[in-house]
Amino acid sequence: MSSDLRALDISTLSHRYGDRDALIDVSFGAEAASIFTLLGPNGGGKTTLFRIVTTLLPTAPGKVLVFGQDVATKAHEVRRLMGVVFQSPALDSRLTVVENLRTHGHLYGLRGRRLRSRLEEALGLVTLEDRADDLVDTLSGGLRRRVEIAKALLPEPKLLLLDEPSTGLDPGARRELWDHLERLRRTLGTTVMLTTHLMDEAARSERVAVLHEGRLVALGSPSDLVANIGGDVILVASNDVQMLAEDIRRRFQQSVDVVGGHVRIEREQGHAFISELVEAFPERINGVTYGKPTLEDVFLHHTGQRWN
Repeated sequence: MSSDLRALDISTLSHRYGDRDALIDVSFGAEAASIFTLLGPNGGGKTTLFRIVTTLLPTAPGKVLVFGQDVATKAHEVRRLMGVVFQSPALDSRLTVVENLRTHGHLYGLRGRRLRSRLEEALGLVTLEDRADDLVDTLSGGLRRRVEIAKALLPEPKLLLLDEPSTGLDPGARRELWDHLERLRRTLGTTVMLTTHLMDEAARSERVAVLHEGRLVALGSPSDLVANIGGDVILVASNDVQMLAEDIRRRFQQSVDVVGGHVRIEREQGHAFISELVEAFPERINGVTYGKPTLEDVFLHHTGQRWN
């Protein structure tokens, strides 16, 4: 298998559940040895796409290649290239950490010295060597997630897929999880693709695909997506935001939105524009918030809707 193949290539992928479109003509790719995030609100299409890539749903219409292998025609070969961590836990709480991993290894045909070697390496990659003989039932949510990742790493996958991996984790455990994912990419060259609805997680990725109502609405590095908005973000509080928004449009020929009870403005040199706003409408502005755009602003910019 050529080392210059992309980890993932998705072309014109669509999927329907009855009369509802879950994915609509989605196309993008992920480079090898990168961390790639599918970002979107619940119901945006992330999990459907995840299930297609992991061979659990059909690809037609569309095409999905994993390191050059077609998911539709080479499902067995594709499964051998990937490790998967689903959103729902898949550990036996009555077994120890190493017993869970050993059972999973048997499913991949691992035995004897080879299995022992893989167990040691997988536990080391997630720094769980000292918890190998602990019952899973005694572990915190963050440690259980690391056991799930160790399971997925046993067959040495080229592509590690994680569906909402931070579900149920506190902020500290989430940071630890991401530290481990970045370590895997650096030390093993593992390609990591995950789904999330958390903006701060997506911001740590190298590339992000933003899904909304089944459509790909934005694609790129977090920094590029934010930079492409083109300006600072100003939020203005008022007793009558609809009327104020209309007056700002007329007076400054400025595009504005009304979002969450605020007038929202994207503008270059936003800090300078604030003084003009306050001078123009001193009695109608209750407060002004100014900041640099975030991925949440990227979503709003492309969809016209707030993140929820």
